[in-house]
Amino acid sequence: MSVEGEEPRVAMDLFDDEMFEDQPQPAPKPPREPRRARGKRRRGSGETAKRILVALPWIVFAIAITVAGGIVFMLAMIAIGVVALREFEAMAARHRPLVIPAYVAMAGLVIAAHFGSAFNILYVLAAAVPLTFAFAARPQHQAGATVSMGVTLLGVLWIGIPLAHAVLLRDLPSHGAGLLIDVLVGTFVTDTAAYATGRMFGSHKLIPAISPNKTVEGLVGGFVIGTMGFWFAGLYQDWLSGVDALLIGAAVAAVAPIGDLFESMLKRDLDTKDSGTIFGPHGGLLDRLDAVFFTVVIGYYLAVALVY
Repeated sequence: MSVEGEEPRVAMDLFDDEMFEDQPQPAPKPPREPRRARGKRRRGSGETAKRILVALPWIVFAIAITVAGGIVFMLAMIAIGVVALREFEAMAARHRPLVIPAYVAMAGLVIAAHFGSAFNILYVLAAAVPLTFAFAARPQHQAGATVSMGVTLLGVLWIGIPLAHAVLLRDLPSHGAGLLIDVLVGTFVTDTAAYATGRMFGSHKLIPAISPNKTVEGLVGGFVIGTMGFWFAGLYQDWLSGVDALLIGAAVAAVAPIGDLFESMLKRDLDTKDSGTIFGPHGGLLDRLDAVFFTVVIGYYLAVALVY
């Protein structure tokens, strides 16, 4: 009840939110993204360490056959070629690649590189075409022969030509072994650095339609660190100048991602996640040598141009 002349009292709702509109609100909780980013960096570092550990036995193997050289290295390249072609044939099985001519041509390229020269490689490559046709012309292979021959020759070019150039590089007089090791070191450092920097700092996709996980940041990090890795490897070789080491290292670091993207495109087109299981959860031989198949070729020609 109100007294006359006295202003009416207004009932207050103790639970009315409007009473607190002007009151300071507690600060919102900080976003959790940084924590996830830290977790991402930790996972990236762990995966990088695993990749290095898995690669260690193969690094020892690569050094051993490179130091041995000669027939041992040639036979090792043929063995690697057989495994790589088996993986490729399994990936492209629906296109019916011709197995025997692929093996014969690959081995012929490697043998020609060791006992002949780069010119002799052309002889084998030219002979690979009619050889492939001879097998495709058989009645059981005539259906889809065009695609079958194309896939077979792709395997020969992709795998056989780089292995032949690895032999050419190793057989260079005096410094072949050192140059091959430098190329392998540059390639490995580029690949590992690109993976690590991409996982830790990557935010701009490179070519998501081909390889969704590769980033521009990883590409730049791999190029810079890979170039310096090759240069550092050449510091202990007085016959390789610092400028030449930087030039070859930059070329190796620039070409390595192309080899990686090349295989990624093939796997995506052939609906395959990994080329094989020889490295367990880390994939097959082609997954580890995809970059080397490109870097060893440019490494050979630049070595001939700059060192010899």
